[in-house]
Amino acid sequence: MIKKHEIYKKDKWNMMTVEVQGKYIVLREISDQWGEETHTFLSRPALMDWVNRRFPKEEYAGNEEEWNSLMTAFKQV
Repeated sequence: MIKKHEIYKKDKWNMMTVEVQGKYIVLREISDQWGEETHTFLSRPALMDWVNRRFPKEEYAGNEEEWNSLMTAFKQV
């Protein structure tokens, strides 16, 4: 059984989904800049490590609410 989580979606070109496929966690990041990137993780800690590097809190200074909602969404995976 695959569990799919939509982390955020601005439009059909800027979105991120996470699928839990058995022991794998597959993250798909689609952006108008880079196209589609797929990342596969073997554990939630590995996923969260990537998330913290991909979305450093410093980049969201003044917009902590958006950062907090991203982190909450990832923690629910």
